[in-house]
Amino acid sequence: MKTTLIALALSVTATGVFAAAHAMAPSVEAADQSVENGVVSADKITAGENGWLVVHRTDAEMAPGPVVGYAPLRKGENMDVAAILQEDVASGDMLMLMVHSEAGGMKTGVFEYTLGAKEDGPIRIDDKLVMTVITAK
Repeated sequence: MKTTLIALALSVTATGVFAAAHAMAPSVEAADQSVENGVVSADKITAGENGWLVVHRTDAEMAPGPVVGYAPLRKGENMDVAAILQEDVASGDMLMLMVHSEAGGMKTGVFEYTLGAKEDGPIRIDDKLVMTVITAK
């Protein structure tokens, strides 16, 4: 009987750990939107650590291009995250909203990433970028 109780306790603990880890999986949720006001927003972002929402230009090839905006993220769930666009984005332009880390930079709280750099670089899960693509209206 003691063995059964231990096995049951381990099963519950393992399930609880899985649920907690699954709940914190980094993700980005956003929809096509107007950017007339110079801002692009994500409805919800889940981040496993403090970091950045980074807005890249992209196209049908789905490769991240130049950064056109960014906003800080807190570890956990972030709702209605708005990034001020640093250059003009036209209706029909595709934007990649991506989760980046705060790791590797020289200064905490300062976005230091440039394309291909390691500072404040993109988060990857199973070698896939944590991102979504939207179209500006």
